[in-house]
Amino acid sequence: MSGTTQVTYATLTADNEELNAAYDDGVRTARGWLGARIGAPGDPSPGDPVEVHSPADPAVLIARVSAASPQAVESAVAAARAAGVRWAATPWQERLRVLRAVADLISERAPEMAALMTMEVGKNRLEALGDVEESAVFFRYYCDQVENNGGFEAAMEQLSSTELTRSVLKPHGVWAVISPFNFPMALAAGPAAAALVAGNAVVLKPSVQGTHVAWKLYETMLEAGLPEGLMQILPGGDEVGKALVAHPGVDGLTFTGSYTGGMSVIDAFRGSYPRPVITEMGGKNPTIVTATADLDAAAKGITRSVAGASGQKCSACSRVYVDRSVHDELVRRLGAALGEVVVGDPLERETFTGPVIDADAVERFRDAVEHARAAGGTVVTGGEVLQGRDGLPGYYVQPTLISGLPADDELFEKELFVPLAVVAPVDSLDEALGHANETVFGLTAGLFSGRQEEIEEFLARIEAGVVYVNRPAGATTGAWPGVQPFGGWKGSGSSGKAGGGLHYVQLFMREQSQTVVG
Repeated sequence: MSGTTQVTYATLTADNEELNAAYDDGVRTARGWLGARIGAPGDPSPGDPVEVHSPADPAVLIARVSAASPQAVESAVAAARAAGVRWAATPWQERLRVLRAVADLISERAPEMAALMTMEVGKNRLEALGDVEESAVFFRYYCDQVENNGGFEAAMEQLSSTELTRSVLKPHGVWAVISPFNFPMALAAGPAAAALVAGNAVVLKPSVQGTHVAWKLYETMLEAGLPEGLMQILPGGDEVGKALVAHPGVDGLTFTGSYTGGMSVIDAFRGSYPRPVITEMGGKNPTIVTATADLDAAAKGITRSVAGASGQKCSACSRVYVDRSVHDELVRRLGAALGEVVVGDPLERETFTGPVIDADAVERFRDAVEHARAAGGTVVTGGEVLQGRDGLPGYYVQPTLISGLPADDELFEKELFVPLAVVAPVDSLDEALGHANETVFGLTAGLFSGRQEEIEEFLARIEAGVVYVNRPAGATTGAWPGVQPFGGWKGSGSSGKAGGGLHYVQLFMREQSQTVVG
């Protein structure tokens, strides 16, 4: 977005007239794309088209998506293999030139691609613009990592004066990427960029709801000059994903999705030898508020992390542990802040929270609220399904805060992927950390405190891959490449390395030690 203010998830106040005018122009362009027919290129026998509708208004047809056939899967992997051999032999400096051109074209097309994303998955305009720009930044950042490390080639020590030894990181070959609906561009572009910059070819299988955005990413990469065959796309649902996971020609794989799905992929991605698999799974992300915290900052940061992207970020805050002495006041301020969140058409400038993705998400929300009331909890704010009210035809629910449940209630444990948080009082930071860590997940976590000793204890003991302290821009959300590497611990991630960080690109390569005597 040349000439406009960069939007990230942590700087959603970077709102200005030029930015919004560009987005409004993008809406007009994106509307002309609606109803497209999308399938695997050259597929001889695609599946029957599935209609993808907007969660904001199910009457709006986004695309007709045909699932890739088994023949298309075979063809995509074979074509990627052939193109990948040529790409791996291309000097890394030339690879970076091409991929930086991809980044520039993504940024140039950000308004229309963000507008399409808003229509397809319901993100508000600034969240969608952030998603697109993050995609471009992933390409730039990973290119910089390769360049700064000299292509990951390094001279090693010598045992004699006649030998030369070096370490070289080389690509695996064909890398599959299975991406989710909630970041339909960034979580496709991020692993694809890392794989490509490392010298691999990529086969992308996007979420069905998110296919049109992924298709535009695919088109943009080709138009920017990516060599033919190097990037493949396979639309479709679970069956296409399973075929890709099972394919012996796939050398490595990145999956972003649920904990259950990720564990299934790890189990299924087997062959005649171990292959690298990177899973980024869910989160049940806590925020801790101590007695010394700035409660206004806490309320603002938690609100952004509960209601942003309709609670459908894997980093969303869904549980809060607050010192008993300030519990009631924090609940009052947080309830008021959540109650002021503007819920509505995500294309509108003033909207912060758009729809959840589908009817199943609405039912999860409804069930959670009913459970809370039956278990003796108090709905502090929200709790209502808004679908069909006040001109909201899509899958709308209110951002919701629930208090009065014991800290071992199921709502503190289950990942719901809706804009709902539960809050419980604690008597100490030690107790709060115990609750925060007592989960299979370990993605993000936040703390609000005015004491350095509490901050240090939190940072030393919290079991999460991404942590924030005293951050009103987002208590548990808002990571950005090169700023906050994003990756989970425990059941939230398998690699121990974080996307957008210093050690991620190397996951897409394997080391070769080379010794030449002469």
